Amino acid sequence: MNPCLHCGACCASLRVDFAAHELQSRGGTVPDGLAVEVNGNTCRMRGTDHVPVRCAALCGSVGVQTHCGIYEWRPAPCHEFEAGSPACARARLRHGLAPLPD
Repeated sequence: MNPCLHCGACCASLRVDFAAHELQSRGGTVPDGLAVEVNGNTCRMRGTDHVPVRCAALCGSVGVQTHCGIYEWRPAPCHEFEAGSPACARARLRHGLAPLPD
């Protein structure tokens, strides 16, 4: 089973900035209501600039059972994030979770 379905630590640890052209209103797939404009070219997923960090699209409890509410429409940084990467391990440690095994 995909370890991300029980984790969600990255979605509750990292700021998610992405190109504004990824918004639905600009021809992309990310729902406009889940993003805030940073500048004319960059947007950010709602909740990822708050303390504590928690993406507005994250559903469930971190470390227990989670999923992305917009998985099919998520922005490029989320597509590119790799489970088991050093960034993944740091996010998991922030939430008291062990890094994924190699």
